[in-house]
Formats: sequence, C-alpha cells, structure tokens
Amino acid sequence: MSKKSSHKGALHEKDGVNAPNSLSKAAAEKLKKQRKKTVSVVDLVTGILAKSKTHLSRAITLVESTAPKHQEQAKAIIEACLPYANQSLRIGITGVPGVGKSTFIESFGKLLVRHGKQVAILAVDPSSSISKGSILGDKTRMEDLVKEPFVFIRPSASGDSLGGVARKTREAIILCEAAGYDHILIETVGVGQSETAVHSMTDFFLLLKLAGAGDELQGIKRGIMEMADAIVINKADGDNVKAAKLAKTEFNRALHLYPPKDSGWIPKTLTCSAMNDEGIDIVWELISNYLHLAKETGYFQKKRNEQNKYWLLQTIESSLKSDFYNNQNIQKALKNQLELLSENKTTPFEAANLLLNLSR
Repeated sequence: MSKKSSHKGALHEKDGVNAPNSLSKAAAEKLKKQRKKTVSVVDLVTGILAKSKTHLSRAITLVESTAPKHQEQAKAIIEACLPYANQSLRIGITGVPGVGKSTFIESFGKLLVRHGKQVAILAVDPSSSISKGSILGDKTRMEDLVKEPFVFIRPSASGDSLGGVARKTREAIILCEAAGYDHILIETVGVGQSETAVHSMTDFFLLLKLAGAGDELQGIKRGIMEMADAIVINKADGDNVKAAKLAKTEFNRALHLYPPKDSGWIPKTLTCSAMNDEGIDIVWELISNYLHLAKETGYFQKKRNEQNKYWLLQTIESSLKSDFYNNQNIQKALKNQLELLSENKTTPFEAANLLLNLSR
C-alpha cells in the first residue's frame, strides 16, 4: 500500500476551509445588534394597524411579560389600539383534552378563510405546575391553517392564571382586532375553571364533546352545559357515527332541563368530524344564526358590556397582585415569613395577615 492511500480510511475527513476571523466577528456583532434592537411603541402600533404579524407577535409578547418596563409599553400599545378594536366575533372553544379542539379549530378556521374572514387563534396551552413549562404545540397541530396569509395563531402558556386562561388574553384580543382580524377563536385548555373565564370574554361559547366517553352525565354534573351556546359532538366518523347520533339526542334532552337564556337563543347539539371536514359548515351556519338573533335583540351589545365589566374587575385584581409582589418591602417580608413557616414558627394565615397589613 502506498503512503498516499494509507491516509484514506473510512473515517478520514478532508480539512475544511477556515472562515476569516474578521468576517465571523463582524457577522456576530451584526447579529448581536439585531437581537438587542428594540422596536418603539409607535412602530409596534403602526405595524399592528398595517396587519404585520411580526409586530402583532412582539406586542403580545410585551403584553404577556411581567416586567414593569414591558407592562408600561404594553399599556401604551393597548390604549393606542383600542379605537380600532371591538369589530370582531369572539368565539370560545372548549372541551376536555383529547376531544380534538386543535383539529376542529383548523377545519373551522379554513372554512372561515374560504368565506373571506380573517382569523386570529389564541390557543392557551396548559403549563406544568412543576416545571412551569408549556409545549405550545398548536402551530404544529394546525399545520395547514398556519400557512394561510389571513390567519394568525398565537399559542400562549397558561401560567398560574385562572383555570389555564392566559393572564393577558383579553389584551391580546384587542391587539388582534386592531390588526384587522374579524374572527377571534379562543381555545381553552379544557381543565379547571377555564371555561368560566373564556365564557366571560367571548360572544359565542362552543363546547366540544365526545360520544361514548361518559361525558353525557359528567357534562350535566359540572354545569358547563348551562354556559354553552352550542354543543358539538366531534369525531362522528367511522364506527363512531351511531354513538355520536345517540349522544346528540341525549345532550339535546339535557339542554331542555336548563332555564332559557337571556338572549332568547335555544342551544343545539350538532355532530361533526373535524378530521374529515364533515359538518363544519353546519356549525358555522348555527353560529351565524345566533349572531343574527343576538344583534337583532340587542343582546350582543349587552354581552359586550358584561365582558367589559369582567375585564375591569380582572384588570384591578391583576394590578393589585402585581403591585403587591413587586413591592420590595413585601418581597423581603415574604422571604422571612416563608423561612418562619418552614420552621413551624408561624402559620400560613398569620403570615398572610402580616404581609397584607404591611401592604396597606
């Protein structure tokens, strides 16, 4: 074997080309500057009104931030966008995990786009109570809808807010409306009290159910059906069609047990297969009928007024909580009380009273 060939083994690699140091450093500095570059409030508002998804995403990130500086910026953005908001239909969509919410929303969203609608989807993913992390996988699950130019999908971590509804969802709605999205879909995590919170910030509340999952009595027991404007039995396909029809009959019977709604609307149960795009058009027709009735009777505006009252109270609670925990005296006292609590030298109630009195 020659000396030349002895160096050409299976694992032999040719020497690479070294990049000039000056070029890599310059590129790194440029990238660093781009990352540090901040967009002003005026630029963000201008971008939102120009329907820029990038500016809208950045603004929502500021809204979701707990940093005082970001909160001030978010407040200014929201105030500037308010005159351009409130021109949309807000639809809340809930259901237990595994009911097919993401698949339904993708199918429903594509139908709205075909009708010339601009759709914003605010999907709240559950956060881990241990790691505080969240998968935020809705963009992955809605792989066709995310490609649509007139669709904006924003997954957010639920954090520690009520029932998994993101703390700043209501502000995100305002920003999406200012960006021209006329249909806002709000997906809940489907656990805890998230249904109550979403019901308080939407015009139409849609409850997704599964057939043959023991959901019939469970739904009645939890009282969630009383809030629903419509119930949709999803996954009504294949061998499940018969069970879905039976569940539809059972839910319709259950709906008659509840007192009539103030709007005069009579909730109905439908079946669909989001996977096969079957029955989605009937769901949209039902929502359109509700919207016509609500606006004709004046209930639509009444519901919006109720939403504003709810948002007012939630904003006060959020602000009080933020001010409390950002108070330096409270932070020091809280640390001390936690140490005393771990040593059994105080009780949770005594510690709480001391901290609350300190904040007054």
